[in-house]
Amino acid sequence: MRTFTAWCNSHLRKAGTGIENIDEDFRNGLKLMLLLEVISGETLPKPDRGKMRFHKIANVNKALDFIASKGVKLVSIGAEEIVDGNLKMTLGMIWTIILRFAIQDISVEEMTAKEGLLLWCQRKTAPYKNVNVQNFHLSFKDGLAFCALIHRHRPDLIDYSKLSKDNPLENLNTAFDVAEKYLDIPRMLDPDDLINTPKPDERAIMTYVSCYYHAFQGAQQNTAMPDERAVMTYVSSYYHCFSGAQKAETAANRICKVLKVNQENERLMEEYERLASDLLDWIRRTMPWLNSRQTDNSLAGCQKKLEDYRTYRRKHKPPRVEQKAKLETNFNTLQTKLRLSNRPAYMPTEGKMVSDIAGAWKGLEIAEKAFEEWLLSEMMRLERLDYLAQKFKHKADIHEDWTRGKEEMLQSQDFRQCKLNDIKALKKKHEAFESDLAAHQDRVEQIAAIAQELNTLEYHDVASVNARCQRICSQWDRLGALTQRRRHALDDAERVLEQIDLLHLEFAKRAAPFNNWLDGTREDLVDMFIVHTIEEISGLMDAHARFKATLGEADKEYQAIVNLVHQVESIVKQHQIPGGLENPYTTLTAHELNRKWSDVRQLVPQRDGTLNAELRKQQNNENLRRQFAEKANAVGPWIERQMDAVTAIGMGLQGSLEDQLRRLKEYETGVYAYKPHIEELERIHQAVQEGMIFENRYSQYTMETLRVGWEQLLTSINRTINEVENQILTRDSKGITQEQLTEFRASFNHFDKNRTGRLAPEEYKSCLVSLGYSIGKDRQGELDFQRILAVVDPNNTGYVSFDAFLDFMTRESTDTDTAEQVIDSFRILAGDKPYITADELRRELPPDQAEYCVARMPPYRGSGAPPGALDYMAFSTALYGETDL
Repeated sequence: MRTFTAWCNSHLRKAGTGIENIDEDFRNGLKLMLLLEVISGETLPKPDRGKMRFHKIANVNKALDFIASKGVKLVSIGAEEIVDGNLKMTLGMIWTIILRFAIQDISVEEMTAKEGLLLWCQRKTAPYKNVNVQNFHLSFKDGLAFCALIHRHRPDLIDYSKLSKDNPLENLNTAFDVAEKYLDIPRMLDPDDLINTPKPDERAIMTYVSCYYHAFQGAQQNTAMPDERAVMTYVSSYYHCFSGAQKAETAANRICKVLKVNQENERLMEEYERLASDLLDWIRRTMPWLNSRQTDNSLAGCQKKLEDYRTYRRKHKPPRVEQKAKLETNFNTLQTKLRLSNRPAYMPTEGKMVSDIAGAWKGLEIAEKAFEEWLLSEMMRLERLDYLAQKFKHKADIHEDWTRGKEEMLQSQDFRQCKLNDIKALKKKHEAFESDLAAHQDRVEQIAAIAQELNTLEYHDVASVNARCQRICSQWDRLGALTQRRRHALDDAERVLEQIDLLHLEFAKRAAPFNNWLDGTREDLVDMFIVHTIEEISGLMDAHARFKATLGEADKEYQAIVNLVHQVESIVKQHQIPGGLENPYTTLTAHELNRKWSDVRQLVPQRDGTLNAELRKQQNNENLRRQFAEKANAVGPWIERQMDAVTAIGMGLQGSLEDQLRRLKEYETGVYAYKPHIEELERIHQAVQEGMIFENRYSQYTMETLRVGWEQLLTSINRTINEVENQILTRDSKGITQEQLTEFRASFNHFDKNRTGRLAPEEYKSCLVSLGYSIGKDRQGELDFQRILAVVDPNNTGYVSFDAFLDFMTRESTDTDTAEQVIDSFRILAGDKPYITADELRRELPPDQAEYCVARMPPYRGSGAPPGALDYMAFSTALYGETDL
């Protein structure tokens, strides 16, 4: 309140009056109207002189109407509250007046009001030690900022070198006393309040500092009428002094602006190099893994490798996709900024061009696809190998069980001590064995065929498989030779053997193949199978149904064989033949056949259950196919529609650039909100792969095409947003209007018939003519057009891009900073010398920009310069790429 009172009195005293209580002295509206007349220089309507309440309200309303006429919006401030002495409303009104008439007109580098005043303070106090103005509260507590502002403009009033940051009270009193005595700025602040308050009132300090701004920025003292010639002589010295200072300040501002652009461009270059190096290193580290085709040749190892690949696609790659999009966006933004500031285009270090990154990324995607295809085929191969290995072991176990003891039996000489009937029985038994041996030939061939397939498919334990197969084949050859040898021996004994039990022989002949059939049937009923479609499992079920249809005939054969045994038992019982129940021709018994036959009948329903379970599994897989297809058939067209919409916006035909940017942001938000659909597809796709489903006939979209489409959509949105932002940046930085930009875009699109984003030379010439650019049809006109082409197509590509076209039209329409302008600015700071010193740079520029120049300016090589002199001309031309510095 004290600050506002002092500010009001600093103006009211010009009218020979003042106020004591800010909440009381403005209640009748008279001094409020007088204050507005003094600070505005305008005359308000004649006030009402009555003392009634309605007279006071009328006067206050006249003042408030005048304030509103200046474009100030008074929120919740009414005349009744001022007349009633409402302190809060009165202070709010005074602060509004201060903002409008003391602060709002402050303008520094296109910044106004509070930001402009703060920038002015920062510029003026930058060279001073222990002063760092960042706000209007804590930055002014120690008083040094006030003293620095005075010393910068009136060094004769304060010796800044004697001030200390440790004496804030002395600093504040010194500044307030000098300002009041020599600058006609009244004391508006209390030093004790500033020091003891944790956070001083920002509005009070802004009000007081604004008085400094107006005092130092061209305020003139009104005096009587002194001698004209004397005043002219004296004022001329002021003119030359302040004119030089103003030029120096303008030059410093221009240099600061140029250096800020250069520093930001260097920062973007460093960030691009860092991101590019990181992304390329990651791709180089990933490629050997994707190109590797080494496994432990086991199904479990291959499944582990497939799970690692899915983790890579789900967790490791998505952040790199975003990094790649950010890298391209940063590169385009940097090139646009360099072009707009007349800097040479940025060329990344070797191997880090955008095309290099795109090529490396394309190679990564190709490697991914090949790696995934190899993994799936390897899974199928190893699964097939695992199945064959188990089948080999199963058949080999059965065969070895059957052959156990056969060699000893064939080598036996038992028939030499047997009776005639026993010898004949041995012969029949051997005939039965030969029949059995022949029946087992097929199994041996199957075992050898499976072993051969395992060799072809490179089974990891093929050595043990080959060894076992060799043992079986060698034993089989020995059995064949032994069988032939025993056959000859029995034939020799047949001359003395005459009788044989036909029933035992019949049993042996029929029981052996039946037993072999039983063994084969049991093998088939427990045999494993692998299918991938409903058609395949249906085929197995049909084959099983046909097998069940043959069980009736098998039962008849079983009953016939059992009847043979019953006949033998009847004959033995009838004739009391000792040992007659023993069948000399076979080891098979009716009990064993009965057991195997029971096993077969039990295995049939079990096989039914297994086939039905597999049918349900394949039906579930079919459902997964349909789910994926239904989702993919919705996601695919959605991605295509979004791509079309983004492309349409990118053509620049739909509203202002801000509208296009807003719509692109909305599309970007919508796309990221749609991401759960992609993730759901990934989940279904993983389930499809885990079910080993390798074909989907219900959708034209694969997961790979949807992934690529999704990544292309994100890249297109980011690229289009970047293009629109660059166009906004071009428009705003170069001062062209939205209408101009729209006209440029419409003309370019009109001649870009195929929507390629570029124009051929003749199309470009027609576009320039449509915009009113004069290009003659004579030889001189052709030379002029060739010079223009050399600017917009320096690499002779044969095409003109929209960015090059826009840059050319912008340069034709606006003015830009040049190396010559920067050199002229430095020459002003150097006092027309061809060199500049580090002290001069530090005195005239902010610290960070001064040190930037000192570190990069080359030494001055001319004569007559002091030690440490710097060459600002070479530095300025280097900023615009005109030297090799």
